[in-house]
Amino acid sequence: MLSQSNKMNPTPELFIKMTLDAWNVHVARVSNLLNELTDDQLKDKIAPNKNSGVYIVAHLVAIHDKMLPLLSLGEQEYPKWFDAYVDEADGPAKSFPATNEIRENWIAISNKLSNHFKQLSVEDWFKRHQAVNEEDFKKEPHRNRLNLVINRTNHLAYHFGQLILLKKND
Repeated sequence: MLSQSNKMNPTPELFIKMTLDAWNVHVARVSNLLNELTDDQLKDKIAPNKNSGVYIVAHLVAIHDKMLPLLSLGEQEYPKWFDAYVDEADGPAKSFPATNEIRENWIAISNKLSNHFKQLSVEDWFKRHQAVNEEDFKKEPHRNRLNLVINRTNHLAYHFGQLILLKKND
């Protein structure tokens, strides 16, 4: 057991750093994987009757793009992608942008979020995100911007686990 003098005193800055470090690791993992996968691999389904890699990456672009207004960082860059890759399912009739466009949009939204994250103050991270109203936020202050990034990091990790399955065809 640690003595009283050796106990760590967690700070809001520490929680922000831990969250952003995890976010950055997962963004880098997906980015590195996208650099490894061929266009043909990316077009494959991760498993029979499951999503294709291009759908998953387009879905991630749409989800991350939606983070801009949710975190009060600006307007979405690709609002039509949300309908196409979040609200609508993947399927044989689904049309996709070119894989290079999907890759470029992944890089663009990742860089945009990263740049915004660097500008947020400690206080900004603990403000409410836009999916929660003021009244509910008073009752549930954990529904803040930092928590939204934690949630999206978990979502990203889940989809990275799917995308890694595309390497089976090497």
